[in-house]
Amino acid sequence: MPRTRHTAALALITVAAVALTACGSGDPAAAPAGAAGPAASAKGRVPTQDVVSSVKKNKAAAALLPPDVRAAGTLTIASSVGTPPGATYLPDGKTVAGTDIDVADAVARELGLKLKREVAAFEAILPALGSGKYDLGTGNFGVTDERRRTIDFVTYLNDGQGFAVRDDSKLAKVTDLTQLCGLTVGTAAGTTFEVTLEENKHRCAEAGRKPYDVKTYSDLAAVWASLQQGRSDVVMSTINGLRYAVEQQEGVRFLNEFKRLDVGFAFKKGTPLAPAFQAAVNGLKADGTYDRILKKWGIGASAIESSRISPPEIK
Repeated sequence: MPRTRHTAALALITVAAVALTACGSGDPAAAPAGAAGPAASAKGRVPTQDVVSSVKKNKAAAALLPPDVRAAGTLTIASSVGTPPGATYLPDGKTVAGTDIDVADAVARELGLKLKREVAAFEAILPALGSGKYDLGTGNFGVTDERRRTIDFVTYLNDGQGFAVRDDSKLAKVTDLTQLCGLTVGTAAGTTFEVTLEENKHRCAEAGRKPYDVKTYSDLAAVWASLQQGRSDVVMSTINGLRYAVEQQEGVRFLNEFKRLDVGFAFKKGTPLAPAFQAAVNGLKADGTYDRILKKWGIGASAIESSRISPPEIK
């Protein structure tokens, strides 16, 4: 989710305050200042071990880069930060870390490139790729057929959509969106979650039931605050992000996975960079770096067998 250093700190304070008043626990107050997303307790501090600096250049993968890119030696990457374990801030409030960050940095080393990273709003990255503002983007971007019309992807994870609720919720599992009828669902703006919810809202009326209400937020902390404060009955977000978040907060629980999606680097449609990035990801899998990154962030279940270029959406 989008985040500047200043708003990251404010969001942390907001979530910590919500958790303190709603749950009566002092744990969130131990969170490192500047961390993005739900406040991290001592047991859930952001891991900082180095699993990237030992990566060596993969000459075969680098040879697939366009000559002008090899000569320039740099690419501009837009990173959406604020959804751990995908991307978040370390306690200094300025250093970014996460699965997206480690994989991108490791791929750059494989290709002999340096990345010029800019933190950008999640919903702004994909349109900016088409304008040429950035060479690529990361933000736990799920590969959908709709997005594939204008964006090329190089996959490196399998994540997807899921739900979380407060402990007092009667929901046990959501296997059909009509189970949400009459409820308020909080989610992030510009995401596949928003699209899925809006596209299926009509099904409640067709079933003779009150439609669910979708509340969108541009800030992850606001999504969780809406749940903690009772303004949302359930939140919909990434599977990995939800599992991480409920470990950092009291009074909430992960409900279930709803739909799996491949996740990938995003590029302008027709990019010549895709083959090199695909080869680099597969190189990281071959030398063990890929597994070390996923182990570091506790998301081994999101491993892919091999990287693919713009595969069909998982149905």
